[in-house]
Amino acid sequence: MPHILTLVAPPGALSAHLLPGIRQALATLGADCGTPDWLAEAEAVDIPFDNLANEPAMAAARRVLAEAPVDVIAQPVEGRRKKLLLADMDSTIVTSETLDELAAEAGLKDRIAAITARAMNGELDFKAALRERVSMLKGLEEAALERTWATTELMPGARPLLATMRAGGAHTALVSGGFTFFTGRVAKLVGFHEHHSNTLGIADGTLTGAVEEPILDKDAKLATLKRLAAARGLALTETLTVGDGANDLPMLLAAGLGIAYHAKPSVQAQARFRLNHVDLRGLLFAQGYRASEILPG
Repeated sequence: MPHILTLVAPPGALSAHLLPGIRQALATLGADCGTPDWLAEAEAVDIPFDNLANEPAMAAARRVLAEAPVDVIAQPVEGRRKKLLLADMDSTIVTSETLDELAAEAGLKDRIAAITARAMNGELDFKAALRERVSMLKGLEEAALERTWATTELMPGARPLLATMRAGGAHTALVSGGFTFFTGRVAKLVGFHEHHSNTLGIADGTLTGAVEEPILDKDAKLATLKRLAAARGLALTETLTVGDGANDLPMLLAAGLGIAYHAKPSVQAQARFRLNHVDLRGLLFAQGYRASEILPG
């Protein structure tokens, strides 16, 4: 069958008892459903279907699931495993917003985090908001960057995601509105082939309060996706993007599989695909990887 509906839940939370109701809901809309195929017991399952578009299939499944902690993705079977991954960093590959945590070193976390939240929800111009937040850190000692890095944690599933996709031949890039100080370290730690981000102004051991131009924003993220795909002779349908903020939305909408990951409300409302209940291994299940194929990283 040409389409797949994938259900993903936290380990042990996906009950087989949910499947008949979902298959019936699809059938009511005219779909022909195949036999469910478990990718991971009680965690991820594929339901093949035909004669129904992906959007109504996802909507029908979500109605049946109601408040159950299960994420739903429907897509074509062909080209399901992607050959290029572009990932946001803050609140996606790492659990924190690194600029907010850096601001804590200056006693400004609450003020700067409030601006970050509005920018990530699309309420503020990203470039202007970034310049404003960084200007507030003028004079902060460079050593604060190292202290912030020491407390930065990877998102669960980040290492398996990168290790498994790289083993499958995918090219991987970290693309962030954050800073090279952090993206370089995260890329090396997790295993990204390359990283792209912004550069903080630093002079005489302190932050200058400036960001070097040009600033990497939503347009630059989309341009990076298109450039890396073209360089490898890939169609955008062969790409996977993941992020949580408004500056990720253009690349999420352009990719064959663009996943809003525990995303801000405005992003959730516009993204075609979203994961709200699972860790980053969910991106692998969405591509049809079985639990036995996922590497620890």
